[in-house]
Amino acid sequence: MFKKILIANRGEIAVRVIRACRELGVQAVAVYSEADRDSPHVWLADEAYPIGSAPATESYLRGDRLIEVALRTGCEAIHPGYGFLAERPAFAHAVESAGLVFIGPPGDAMAALGDKTEARRTVKKAGVAVVPGIDWPVADLDLLKKKAEELGYPVLVKAAAGGGGKGMRIVWAAEELAAAFRGAAHEAEFAFGDRRLYVEKYLESPRHIEIQVLADNLGNVIHLGERECSIQRRHQKMIEESPSPALTPDLRDAMGRAAVAAASAAGYHNAGTVEFLFRDGRFYFLEVNARIQVEHPVTEMVTGIDLVQAQLRIASGEPLWIRQEDVRWQGHALECRISGEDPWNNFFPSTGRIEVLRVPGGPGVRWDSGVVQGSEVGLHYDPLLAKLIVHALDRPAAIVRMQRALEELVIQGVATTVPFHLAVMDEPDFRSGNYDIRYVEAHPDLLRRDPGDLARRAAAVAAALLEEAARLRALPLAPPDSDATGREWRRGASLTRPWRGSWTGR
Repeated sequence: MFKKILIANRGEIAVRVIRACRELGVQAVAVYSEADRDSPHVWLADEAYPIGSAPATESYLRGDRLIEVALRTGCEAIHPGYGFLAERPAFAHAVESAGLVFIGPPGDAMAALGDKTEARRTVKKAGVAVVPGIDWPVADLDLLKKKAEELGYPVLVKAAAGGGGKGMRIVWAAEELAAAFRGAAHEAEFAFGDRRLYVEKYLESPRHIEIQVLADNLGNVIHLGERECSIQRRHQKMIEESPSPALTPDLRDAMGRAAVAAASAAGYHNAGTVEFLFRDGRFYFLEVNARIQVEHPVTEMVTGIDLVQAQLRIASGEPLWIRQEDVRWQGHALECRISGEDPWNNFFPSTGRIEVLRVPGGPGVRWDSGVVQGSEVGLHYDPLLAKLIVHALDRPAAIVRMQRALEELVIQGVATTVPFHLAVMDEPDFRSGNYDIRYVEAHPDLLRRDPGDLARRAAAVAAALLEEAARLRALPLAPPDSDATGREWRRGASLTRPWRGSWTGR
């Protein structure tokens, strides 16, 4: 096992990796931009170093700075988290060239799967069904138009390099193609540095189901079952669950075997996710996310396997310690992504200071967060603040538990997606498992204002404010130490601070 690693990320995923490191006895080195100087991942890490100004292009996307910090601090490996440089083959190769271990798939496998058209070619050779479309990137609008006409509208124009809904446009008619081409290319270039596109048939109203895989460096590959990710808005996942209410045991087994075949064909190592579209009892390969996923906790809850620790163990050279026949799934898990967005205002980003934060607890409730009370929420990064995850004996019990946890959760100071999640948990189609990727569009009244519900929420917030005021009055004054600004202090408690490095190399 490694002795020390660098985490090339921020927010809740950085906190998640730090916790996994601590349980394995691995030292964690954090990096931070000027905007994240007082973020939880900074003071939870063993060491923390500044890497640049707030824009990601001047900090978290500067692979050269990240590698230099890792080398200067004696790290053996780099964990990329998700987003930023996590799926950049060039960064993985640079890490390896520097004599460090990239905690993720090999650069070559990432390149094969990160390029969506090459991924289609790779898995087709392994006998995995793909969505009808073209297997080569297209840079010419006229050629794209010809291919779209061959497939028949509607079609989906997609970025060849990347995922997460970036560089993607649905095209319902030929006259919409030119604008979609320009918009998708621009967004893809901004997000991935690559404006290449391809086109595939748009399957109307499918379900989005993904399979978690683990693969060691010896060629052993297993799957850990599925996650249903169909509750989406603008191709961004909002709620995930495991298992999917749509799959039978036979379908689960077939999709799992297809995911293993796809990962094996690409020479994949470490943790990854094979994504499928599912419709009318058939599934089609969509893409492989060559990284840990935001929604990985629901798999952890139903299998009992710590996926981040698994990443570290595999990257350090350990063989898989579990066989496919040993994987067991128990109960049902749900995850709600809590984002700094205002659902009453078309999910417009919300910024400000988190003045009050009351986190739910109790049996089967998990809170993965990158913010604390007092955190500043800005516009520089993804609006994800935290993930609320619950686990229960079955799906109905998990829904009830999530409702209870959401009602306990209080975040004051910025608007969040909590009202949206509460509305979904109470909606009949969701409760029955009858939904697909157009669920949000098909339920425009989800966020109708219910005066009774708003009154209950207002009462909960008022109670939390009174509770918080009383708690703050009981806290001692912070010592005359500038480093204590914005920190919590309690009588008799000790505050462990990381080593704050002064590395400012460029």
